[in-house]
Amino acid sequence: MSAAADSSSPPAVPSHLATFIAFDFGEKRTGVAVGNRLLGTAQPQGSVHAQGEARFVQIAQRIQEWQPDAIVIGVPFHPDGAAHENTQRARKFGRQLHGRFRLPVFEVDERYSTTEALASGARDADAASACIILEQFLRSL
Repeated sequence: MSAAADSSSPPAVPSHLATFIAFDFGEKRTGVAVGNRLLGTAQPQGSVHAQGEARFVQIAQRIQEWQPDAIVIGVPFHPDGAAHENTQRARKFGRQLHGRFRLPVFEVDERYSTTEALASGARDADAASACIILEQFLRSL
């Protein structure tokens, strides 16, 4: 199950899904954040500094620790909204997460999340970006 979140309509997220884990996918680093629907807030949880299968081992540990009901991934676009190479990579990552962990995956347009994270002085811009992505998603519910 994958649902794209856009600014015109909120994603169809069943109300029983309360705890979310979010990822800001990158080829070398993937930021992680967790949050819940009730509070509407997210907390950065560091970054996964691994590629390939090692990335999924670390993600599995995070999922086991937090027991989320669903996954949120940031999907990058050009400023004009056009897709690019990393758009497809992030969506593939989302499909892989769904296939491995059998959790619903929701997509959020992540344009400018890293810029916002850096502007806020985040020490781990990837985790802060995942937090921004998740908070944007939670506000849309």
